[in-house]
Amino acid sequence: MIIMQNRNRAESWREGIWRWLRFGDLPLRYKLVILFLMVGILPSIALGVLVNWTVNRIVDQQVTSNTIQLIGKVNQTLDNDMENLQNITYLIGFYPRTERFLQGEIQGDKPAAGTEDTGNSGPQSFSVKQDNEENYEIKRYLQGFTTLYPEIASILLVNRDGEYISNEMYARGPATLTEEAWYHEAVLNEGIFTVLGHPADRKVTTHVHYGNEELVSVVRSFVDPDTREVTGAVLIDLKLRAVARAVRDVTLGKSGYLMVAEAGGSSIYTPEDAIIPSIPPSWFPDEDSGALIREVNGERLQLIYGTSSFTGWRTIGVFPTSESVYEVREIRFYMICFLFVVCLFGVAASYTLSQSISRPIWQLMSFMQKAESGDLTTRYWGNRQDEVGMLGRSFNRMLLQIRKLMKLSELREKQKREAELRSLQAHIKPHFLYNTLDTIHWMARKKGADDVSDLVESLSRLFRIGLSKGDDIIPMSDEWMHISSYLQIQKTRYRDRLQVEMELSPEAEKLYVLKLLLQPVVENAIYHGIKARRGPGRIIIKAQVNGDVLLLGVQDNGAGMSTERLEALRKQLADPVAAMETTPGERVGESRSYGMLNVQARIKLTFGDEYGIAIDSIENEGTTVMITHPLLHTGPSSSDDDRRDRL
Repeated sequence: MIIMQNRNRAESWREGIWRWLRFGDLPLRYKLVILFLMVGILPSIALGVLVNWTVNRIVDQQVTSNTIQLIGKVNQTLDNDMENLQNITYLIGFYPRTERFLQGEIQGDKPAAGTEDTGNSGPQSFSVKQDNEENYEIKRYLQGFTTLYPEIASILLVNRDGEYISNEMYARGPATLTEEAWYHEAVLNEGIFTVLGHPADRKVTTHVHYGNEELVSVVRSFVDPDTREVTGAVLIDLKLRAVARAVRDVTLGKSGYLMVAEAGGSSIYTPEDAIIPSIPPSWFPDEDSGALIREVNGERLQLIYGTSSFTGWRTIGVFPTSESVYEVREIRFYMICFLFVVCLFGVAASYTLSQSISRPIWQLMSFMQKAESGDLTTRYWGNRQDEVGMLGRSFNRMLLQIRKLMKLSELREKQKREAELRSLQAHIKPHFLYNTLDTIHWMARKKGADDVSDLVESLSRLFRIGLSKGDDIIPMSDEWMHISSYLQIQKTRYRDRLQVEMELSPEAEKLYVLKLLLQPVVENAIYHGIKARRGPGRIIIKAQVNGDVLLLGVQDNGAGMSTERLEALRKQLADPVAAMETTPGERVGESRSYGMLNVQARIKLTFGDEYGIAIDSIENEGTTVMITHPLLHTGPSSSDDDRRDRL
């Protein structure tokens, strides 16, 4: 006995442990406590473990991203300066006197023969042709650019004969300027603006005596548009301070800086207190921008670079990696403090929050259990505005709707029984009626009243086909006979005022259709079209197969209808069931076209929304009604599945 009790206790203990391990079976309040603790404490512990690894990476990424953005702005500034120089070369080339100078029509200066640069530069070291007025005007034109852009040191214009015109620059030797390396570079690029970098080994100088390291040179050749020959070139020296102005005011951290270098590695601008004066181009990969770390003189440097697409220059940010350590330590301290507060607050808040959420849900669950047991009078009482309150109010509305539906179901069952009884009575009356009409037909024929006999026979046939043994699907020939009988009765009444044309194709005659499709439409055409028309009217009825559908058309030349009436009728035909519904005491009159709405509703309910009635009408000209019906090759004797397969 004791052994059995101990075994039961062990099994109960194991079952309790297993229930706790199965998270889905725990009460909601325990799930919420565990969830809040997992969301609050476990991520905090995980962040504490990973903080040393993540902070360095995040800071490096931020520094790299910000520096690359800063380098991009610097490159954009440099590109704008170079684009201004490019625009100046275009303006110089478009100047009419420049074009004449390039064609040799205006004489320029030439290097003096037999002279070399002796270190004393000046006008006396070269021979100059006497300036004419147009030569002077070109110099004034070039001087205007240096006045407008003070960062331009000088502009030199050279034609293919070696003659030159400049506002500040002159040749230092007897060699023609067309043999200069910069001129060959301009000719090689054929009219493309080219940035050369610092000038070197040039036979030209300026009155101000700028050093090569103080200038940045750009060139562009001029090409004759007709012969595609180079007619000359323009050389512009830009002061290095224009580059320095965009770079020197940018600082990276405490001691970092920006420097600019050519694609080949030659330095364009390097600050005076640079950690490393030049950087080998082999350090950089093929990418246009990026970051790398190199150790120089025992110090780890981070290099972040970006390449200009216009000049080809590489702007490089240089700063020691140790400068980011302080920021990392500060971030780490605040992170640990934050995680400690989160852990402390999470334990206290998890229990409180779980109780505030689970208690109203438990109360709502108790109300639902009462409703489940059959008590539909129970209600949720509360004024909460959160999801639980919304759920409770929806629960109350659901109970009210259930009670309404139950009452409605009882009412419909009662109406169904009454409708079945009326249906049985309605089936008896037509049988008696068309049997009586058949008797009258034979009595009239015996007495020689043939017109009365024919009229009664048509009416009898009309009722018999309308009953059709209770079938909703009848042969097309029966439907055609039904509308023929109806028209025979109407022609007896209207005589010469009604003319009818009927056309039934052989393919359509073999099909089956929904019962009583044409009679309401034809009746509408007679009473609302022909009857309202002055003089005789005509109705054309056609049935033909068009592709995979049967088209039944009824066309009249009656009074037609207005655009407003046509749109209203089309709107009713779009939702015929709703249009036929009437409130108590409301009469469905002719303006509602109840017969056509009935036909439309039966077609859509039987075959779908892709079939039905389309109507078109012109006032005082007539109306055309087109009925689209599926192709039915079998009658009501086949099963519904077979008939659907043959649609």
